[in-house]
Amino acid sequence: QVQLVESGGGLVQAGGSLRLSCTASGRTVSSYTMAWFRQAPGKEREIVAAVSWTGTYGTYYADSVKGRFTISRDHAKNTVYLQMNSLKPEDMAVYYCAASTLRYLQVVSTLYDYWGQGTQVTVSS
Repeated sequence: QVQLVESGGGLVQAGGSLRLSCTASGRTVSSYTMAWFRQAPGKEREIVAAVSWTGTYGTYYADSVKGRFTISRDHAKNTVYLQMNSLKPEDMAVYYCAASTLRYLQVVSTLYDYWGQGTQVTVSS
């Protein structure tokens, strides 16, 4: 079993930055695809970004965050990050870290096997 714990959420003004962290325990996730999803009130959960296990298969970003968010991973720390810059009020949501045992990039939430509890990101205008 893999446990994922997110941190780094909080309140930020529009235009500001936050860095979310997701640390895995239970087993190494170096061979897993990792992703960040978000869910705003009244909306469906959507993928924000994903990174393949080696980076060779690249990264994926939702159109709404391209150029503003960066996903990265540190295999030694069993951790994945989401650097969020130029935050907008529409970025406000609960952000979830997820891990998929499939090595290729996945954008569908049902293909992710493990989920964190979520961290709230609030952006004030």
